[in-house]
Amino acid sequence: MTTKTYGQYCGVARALELVGERWALLIIRDLLVAPKRYTDLRAGLPKIPTNVLATRLKELEQAGIVTRRVQPRPSGAIVYELTPYGADLDQVVLALGRWGARSLGELRPGEIATAETLVMALRSTFEPGDVKATYELRFGEVVVHAIVDGESLESAPGPLPAADLAIEAYAPLSPLLNGELDAKAALEAGIVSTNGSVAALARFAKLFRIGPTPAAD
Repeated sequence: MTTKTYGQYCGVARALELVGERWALLIIRDLLVAPKRYTDLRAGLPKIPTNVLATRLKELEQAGIVTRRVQPRPSGAIVYELTPYGADLDQVVLALGRWGARSLGELRPGEIATAETLVMALRSTFEPGDVKATYELRFGEVVVHAIVDGESLESAPGPLPAADLAIEAYAPLSPLLNGELDAKAALEAGIVSTNGSVAALARFAKLFRIGPTPAAD
């Protein structure tokens, strides 16, 4: 745990002492998708200095949020995974992602999307309903999939052969998901293409809805 404290007997203050250091929540975000080796975490967070990653992992281990285990032979690799205490951050991270998605806007220079960021984006914006559908989403070389069954969602990295709708995104989908563009307009604008109908894309946008962009003063 960080030695920096807020001097307040408060759950919010204590939470920030545990996970409020730079990069900590992004490490937790990626581990919520799946356990990872150090090299996997480094690849998913290319701007994190190696010494900072090592420090954050050590702090999270000491706080009982992350643990290490050795994979069975023949791998024998060390992987990092969340403890049950760490996994309790799932809904916290999803809520934070849902709130932050409203301010995403355009992709900034140097920003990337990873399989983990897309999986968590789908999970954080999912609006349960009575729809049953499967999706494959591609953004450049990154591929993830989603299986929607009414109130439940399963999302993970990788393709999904024979998905009901395959979506190729050429730019961030926020204008489609926040209602700035409808499905037809998004297709015509060239930010996305699919192997299905306009109605199917509209259904996807309804399932993974981003709240309105906050108004500027």
